[in-house]
Amino acid sequence: MSKYVDQKAVDADLASEPVDQAMELGICKTGDVTHVTLMGDASVMPGFGTRNPDFFAGLLHQVSNAGSKGQYPDELGIKFMLAFIKRNKPRDEIEATLIAQMAATHVAAMRFANRLAHAESLQEQDSAERAFNKLMRTFVGQVEALQRYRSIVPTGVIVQQVSVSDGGQAIVGDVTQSAHERASKKRVRVTHVVADARQAPMEIIGRPQRALVRK
Repeated sequence: MSKYVDQKAVDADLASEPVDQAMELGICKTGDVTHVTLMGDASVMPGFGTRNPDFFAGLLHQVSNAGSKGQYPDELGIKFMLAFIKRNKPRDEIEATLIAQMAATHVAAMRFANRLAHAESLQEQDSAERAFNKLMRTFVGQVEALQRYRSIVPTGVIVQQVSVSDGGQAIVGDVTQSAHERASKKRVRVTHVVADARQAPMEIIGRPQRALVRK
């Protein structure tokens, strides 16, 4: 497989995908706390990697407060973060929280990028640049962490084994083995030597000799 991305294939895939509908949010703010409700919570929860309403409500609350700034709720910022999470298709709660952190890191990085662009003094420039660089490095680490987590074989995947005996047929299926069978395979096979009855047995030191009775 080529290491280069086939841009035409990517564009074709994007063109064939249906356009997502805009999310309908209910937003209110009390003091510094933003409250968000998403229309159709039960039907959209699997798209955020969960079927637990308590987890989903907490995720909405955290995302809405991380994406808001100023006196009024930032509806565009909140929708961006939620769309970022949904688009990356989290498979479980761990992926959902990690992707939410990636979205928050990106939003914070872009804010400091804006401050860097409008810095009026060397001190403001250095401060914004340091924060921006740290956030970007954090974002890269989060992407790598998500990739490592997704590379783990999910629980429940059954590894099948193909075994063929001499002159037999191949059997493809789930291979189960008891602890006794596994232990017996680890034992060293001992080959017993059968003595020739025509020869006199060897003398064993430390044991009384027994007379050999010949029939």
